[in-house]
Amino acid sequence: MTQRAIPCLYMRGGTSRGPYFLSDDLPGDVATRDRVLLAAMGSPDARQIDGIGGAATLTSKVAIVSKSSQADADVDYLFAQVSIDKAFVDTAPSCGNMLSGVGPFAIERGLVEPSPGETRIRIYNVNTQSRIEAIVQTPDGRVEYEGAQTIDGVPGSAAPILLNFSSIVGSKTGALFPTGASREDIDGLSVTCIDVAMPMILFSATELGLTGYETNEIMSDEALLARIESARREAGRRMGLGDVDELVVPKVALLARPRSGGVISSRYLTPLRLHAAHAVTGGICVGTSAMLDGTIAAPLADRDAARDGVVGIEHPSGSLDVTLAIAGSPGQPTVESAGIVRTARKILDGSVFVPGCIWP
Repeated sequence: MTQRAIPCLYMRGGTSRGPYFLSDDLPGDVATRDRVLLAAMGSPDARQIDGIGGAATLTSKVAIVSKSSQADADVDYLFAQVSIDKAFVDTAPSCGNMLSGVGPFAIERGLVEPSPGETRIRIYNVNTQSRIEAIVQTPDGRVEYEGAQTIDGVPGSAAPILLNFSSIVGSKTGALFPTGASREDIDGLSVTCIDVAMPMILFSATELGLTGYETNEIMSDEALLARIESARREAGRRMGLGDVDELVVPKVALLARPRSGGVISSRYLTPLRLHAAHAVTGGICVGTSAMLDGTIAAPLADRDAARDGVVGIEHPSGSLDVTLAIAGSPGQPTVESAGIVRTARKILDGSVFVPGCIWP
């Protein structure tokens, strides 16, 4: 049987990379769609040698985009995290880095008509049922990819893409603190379970015997990873997410005091692989926790370093700046919105081939 060609645009979005598909170009049946994505990326295989995956969590991601079903949005965005070594596709979380490419992709594929100068695109995130405004540079009515904007974790510079997030509290659980507490004990560790743009369990690195500035040492410590995973699974249960053994949410952050002028330092796990930089949605969650009293992050944060609502989160590749609008009292805070600047690059436009037996 011949292979089947599926159109896609291969892009870097923020500090991630992967294929962007039109929803209509993929199977409507979820099980078949997932088999197609696994075959396209080359999973399950540690090298992803038989597909276009990059054998790393940050490069085994997929964006699926369509005209929006929502009256107040232009396009729908469904994110899929394709497991590298397992036959599993997770659409529970979102990805703010891959989100960076959704606006440009929507214009490239004719889903959105570009405006002179810049184009504002209203995106509905299917994973989290949240809404994001992307502002894409479109001089002369075309997407501009080149520019002077730099982001830590990506070499060179590119045109800025501003992402404005709203309706982000309780993205998957419906509550800021899904367990009802800003701080609690799990397996003898004091943690914060919080859901802002991404459900997360936050640890103070020192409680785990770390400085919080490690990189490769974290991934080589099997006992440490097992302890983190045990607490993560219990956090998932307490947060109402059920059995999260096969899921990547809640995500994990190991927090420490900042060292380079930021508000807080974070090591972001996805959930058992260290992010080379930091996830956007995870950055929003960590940044929010740093600005709220009673959390694990609060005593570690240098809030005086926050200027005009910009919270700098230090990570292994540099820093991620998140602009937060938090209203209300410390006891009853309201996270109104979050903004972040990313970049994207169009890498390859064509078709990816999958065996016809998977999707005739």
